[in-house]
Amino acid sequence: MSDYNFYMMVPNAMASLLVTGGAGFIGANFVHYWLAQHPDDTLVVLDALTYAGNRSSLAGLEQHASFTFVHGNICDTDRVIALLQQHRINTIVHFAAESHVDRSIQGPDTFIRTNINGTYSLLKAARQVWIEAPALQNEAPLPHRFHHVSTDEVFGSLAADQPAFTEATPYAPNSPYSASKAAADHLVRAYQQTYGLATTISRCSNNYGPYHYPEKLIPLTLTSILHNKPIPVFGDGQQIRDWLYVLDHVRAIEAILAQGTPGDTWNVGARCELTNLQLIHALCQIMDQAFATRPALQQRFAQATAARAGNSASLIRYVQDRPGHDRRYAMDPTKIEQQLGFATSEPFDTGIVKTVDWFLDNEPWWRAALSQPA
Repeated sequence: MSDYNFYMMVPNAMASLLVTGGAGFIGANFVHYWLAQHPDDTLVVLDALTYAGNRSSLAGLEQHASFTFVHGNICDTDRVIALLQQHRINTIVHFAAESHVDRSIQGPDTFIRTNINGTYSLLKAARQVWIEAPALQNEAPLPHRFHHVSTDEVFGSLAADQPAFTEATPYAPNSPYSASKAAADHLVRAYQQTYGLATTISRCSNNYGPYHYPEKLIPLTLTSILHNKPIPVFGDGQQIRDWLYVLDHVRAIEAILAQGTPGDTWNVGARCELTNLQLIHALCQIMDQAFATRPALQQRFAQATAARAGNSASLIRYVQDRPGHDRRYAMDPTKIEQQLGFATSEPFDTGIVKTVDWFLDNEPWWRAALSQPA
């Protein structure tokens, strides 16, 4: 029997989760963690397997009796309704999103469709199954939770001397991506306020860890080094981000589901602010050490090893900054620490080494991801 406390409403009840975007970076880490920690719970992954969704990120879970994978789109409301009914879902954890800022600048339509319309589709389905259907039978709404995973980017950009974002910080998104996530946040809140849907929202800082899609900064830097290609640095490289190990983020969501009050929001961060250039130099140093101590790595990437002679930082190249590039993000996680007793457990120094080691040990995964059509 699961020890998961179903939202303080039904003690010791088993949860049945629909995880959207569960084949993506953070979603896949959540799925692996949840099934390990809550093996009696039912978990259904719904993922459209677009370029950033990787079915192999869920490898090894097919034999788990409580796991089901569904290839489908969150915009298909009827499909979502059917899944909620078929699997008696009482929890939606909504990761599915288009998330790359550069792509949102080049083609915002997909971001509007997935991040706004897709979230609306899920809310509509959840309302119908959990609230409207019981009401037709003169019954109370079913115990449920809709958790929406958002981003620090909805708050816009901070100056160097400004305090970190809190839950009360006004929204000021600066890219089509962050604007679409802000719109989704507002829809989730509206469904709580208007229809009584039991929703929670978490806003995270930059995540890093296993299964990170190769176009993102950390895996892009790693694969550039391995292939002896330039490491691109936008502008002056002094943009500041707060870096959160992905499994700490997953644990924060677990805490919110178990203890969080419906209708509330929480910021999740690690208090680990680094400039992009600081992060890249740290990765270069770790990779130089890896080349020096891993003979097999030297053999597989002999050309890169010889070309750099232990100086991966020589690959750094400054490129034109992206339009509207936010200068700094920083999250104040005081609320989740004080209300829910959550604290991060992975220091950056160890987390980043674990991340590099994972990529070096899982070359087939990132090579397959790189070969996927954009």
